[in-house]
Amino acid sequence: MTVKRHRGLTEQAADAAIEASCKALRLPTIRGQFADIAEDAAKGQMTYRGFLAELLLAECDDRARRRSERRIKAASFPREKSLRQFDFDANPNIDPAVIHTLASCEWVKKGLPLCLIGDSGTGKSHLLIALGTEAAMAGYRVKYVLATKLVNELVEAADEKVLTKTIARYGRVDLLAIDELGYMELDKRGAELLFQVLTEREEKNSVAIASNESFGGWTKTFTDPRLCAAIVDRLTFGGNIIETGTDSFRLAQTRARAGAGAGAAD
Repeated sequence: MTVKRHRGLTEQAADAAIEASCKALRLPTIRGQFADIAEDAAKGQMTYRGFLAELLLAECDDRARRRSERRIKAASFPREKSLRQFDFDANPNIDPAVIHTLASCEWVKKGLPLCLIGDSGTGKSHLLIALGTEAAMAGYRVKYVLATKLVNELVEAADEKVLTKTIARYGRVDLLAIDELGYMELDKRGAELLFQVLTEREEKNSVAIASNESFGGWTKTFTDPRLCAAIVDRLTFGGNIIETGTDSFRLAQTRARAGAGAGAAD
């Protein structure tokens, strides 16, 4: 194949051709950064191949960033949380090495579950969102949902005869992050519908949950003992269990700030 060469283009004509070509080929990053990269290439006496590599790498990196942003947005996290923001010193119950190993997302790749168990204010939701964000950035499809919201949606789907479709939708994501499991009692129907979602995902795709109740207290949420035992089995088999403790470091931080404010006032 012979490539047609456009010789004798002026700088202005070349810039216009680059602009038009980037639009046609949908290369917004090259379009936006071409001038700066070209200037740096000239200063650094870069080879043509090196210059082309810089352009293409810039486009690929920016596309990867935008894909991550779309996956994070699609996850519906209620707020932004990262592992970098987590204060491990404030909660010695949580092993940083374990959490950073989980951040590699190998457990998501293998379809294993994760349980974060502890009282309010001990960092469960922060870790759930942060690890979910890591999974989204690693290329996995993630969905965050409150336990009560999920159950209500399943009940409505059953009433509207679209339950199979709804369960399939929750079954497709690589990681389903369920927060605040155990805060409210679920009736038998709601618990059975939640069990169907967990069964759909079993040993295929990961489920991560955050709960303020130890497994022994889950009979208050799932009042049918046999169903409760089956759900615990689905959420623990082969997975990781992180106990975040009972001392609220969030409350401790609030008290410390209040004390510091009172001291300053004195």
